[in-house]
Amino acid sequence: MSETRCGYIAIVGRPNVGKSTLLNRILGVKLSITSRKPQTTRHRLLGIKTVDQTQWVYVDTPGLHRGEKKALNKHLNRAAKSALQDVDVLLWLVEANRLTEDDEWILKLLSTVSVPVILVVNKIDHCIPKERLLPFLSELSEKRQFAAIVPIAARLGEQVSVLEDTIAGYLPHAPFFFAESELTDRSTAFLITERVREKLMRQLGQEVPYELTVTLEALETTEKLVKASAIIWVDKDSQKPMVIGEGGARLKRVGQEARLELETLLGVKLFLKLWVKVKSGWFDNEQSLRQMGYEE
Repeated sequence: MSETRCGYIAIVGRPNVGKSTLLNRILGVKLSITSRKPQTTRHRLLGIKTVDQTQWVYVDTPGLHRGEKKALNKHLNRAAKSALQDVDVLLWLVEANRLTEDDEWILKLLSTVSVPVILVVNKIDHCIPKERLLPFLSELSEKRQFAAIVPIAARLGEQVSVLEDTIAGYLPHAPFFFAESELTDRSTAFLITERVREKLMRQLGQEVPYELTVTLEALETTEKLVKASAIIWVDKDSQKPMVIGEGGARLKRVGQEARLELETLLGVKLFLKLWVKVKSGWFDNEQSLRQMGYEE
């Protein structure tokens, strides 16, 4: 039997419940993009953590939701549901003292899962006093047999180490799947386009962020410098000036903020150019989604 433990852990839950925030807190680095807008995460993302004899391979997923009005929504649910298969442990995130219809729907999906399911109750820092949480935990414990129930505050890091230790106990004895130095399976190109999209999600209003995406046009890498140019795709001509901003101010700010964070993440200098183009209806067309990189 291997002395090391290693396994895949899927992080699932409805949109905006804190899945990406939890992954970033566990890794100690901002890998997965976050914003206050639901459905910021659009792709599955591996986050790898190796400590001593244990390697956790986390699978961050898009938020599961019942509405599938557009092709993009269908893609997000497919990506998230596929993560329920072929993992060793499943984390189901819910928000403290708030169980929605989407949560109940996800709970039904989990009835087909045979691996250990750990219920993670996030945002307990919003629950004051903490005693208010006890009836909620009791109610949830009656809904199914969970391997464990762990209340946390991912944003603050509260109880996150307890969660990691709990997960480790359910990981199989196996050799490491990745080198100890690896953080993710995703490419530099993916990390660049996602970070640009995050800055746009945070700076724009309600409609535009859901009708834009980012693709890489060119990439040159050396040991000390990465040169990249990316295209921001929007759905309507009227959205271009919103993204660009007056005198190009917003586009410049997006590029600067993304560049600074990426230089920290990649450990090299980054030269980044951004362009804005229109492709009508891209988010409701399966072929366009594939061209934009939305495929598993």
